[in-house]
Amino acid sequence: MQFSLWVALVGAGTLISFTPGAGAINTMSNALNAGFRRSIWGILGQQAALLIHIVIVALGVGLLVASSPLAFNVIRYAGAAYLVYLGIRQFLATPDLDAEQVRALSHEPRWSMFRRGLWVNMLNPKAIVFFLAFLPQFIRVDRPLPAQYLIVAGTVVVIDILVMWFFFAGTARSFQRFTRDARGQQALNRVFGVLFVAVGVLLAVIH
Repeated sequence: MQFSLWVALVGAGTLISFTPGAGAINTMSNALNAGFRRSIWGILGQQAALLIHIVIVALGVGLLVASSPLAFNVIRYAGAAYLVYLGIRQFLATPDLDAEQVRALSHEPRWSMFRRGLWVNMLNPKAIVFFLAFLPQFIRVDRPLPAQYLIVAGTVVVIDILVMWFFFAGTARSFQRFTRDARGQQALNRVFGVLFVAVGVLLAVIH
């Protein structure tokens, strides 16, 4: 891949990563509930889904999903329902007043955070459609394809990890003072619950 094309890829990938969405909300929620360091497991789950999307598009399956209204809608509504479920669960979460547990934050297993991050990004058919439009801009069919896809995937994943962890998870740190009392915890739970539901509804109604 030409250096100028790679620079363009870095710029585009950075702008995309900074665009707020379900992944950003999930990352901030994890950072608040489980801490900055442990939030990386949810981020890695999201990257695994991103890699799967790239593979799907590279194999041409993405084109079938994008051209099949039934397949697209099944995945779209499943993803929307999952986000709404996460939002309702977050909204109804009971504040934890145990100071020791607040310091320890969440005991949620790493695999559970990884799995939730995976499904948050995986159940988003618009990601497949997006990569169908995005990837061809940086792929040259007259050159070896595997190496190009590896460069694109590696670049996009590294950028997204950096943005999610150091920007969105880092930003969540400024809200941690609200987790010290029941009212603050409840307010944050409701804010992020509403955000998850809102993204889920938008995913369901916007075509």
